[in-house]
Amino acid sequence: QVQLVESGGGLVQPGGSLRLSCVSSRRIFSIYVMGWYRQTPGKQRELVAVINGGGDTNYADSVKGRFTISRDIAKNTVYLQMNSLKPEDTAVYYCKVDFGSLVSWGQGTQVTVSS
Repeated sequence: QVQLVESGGGLVQPGGSLRLSCVSSRRIFSIYVMGWYRQTPGKQRELVAVINGGGDTNYADSVKGRFTISRDIAKNTVYLQMNSLKPEDTAVYYCKVDFGSLVSWGQGTQVTVSS
């Protein structure tokens, strides 16, 4: 069984920054597709950012230019750098890794943007 553990969430003021981390208990290879999603109460989970096997990235329109997804294969970790945070970014953020034979989700980390 694979575990993905997110960290780095918290309370931040509008305009602030946070960096989320997601550490995998299973070795990560660059061919895997890795992504960050977020969910607010009563809404469906939505894609925030994804990085594919070739290193190409895609972002939700609402976060383009503010968020950056990256990975450190040696540390089995995927990151989400979030800058210029807005109140509407408040959500539980989840990482997801497609290992090919299975897809794993983290438990989520709360991000709250408020003054």
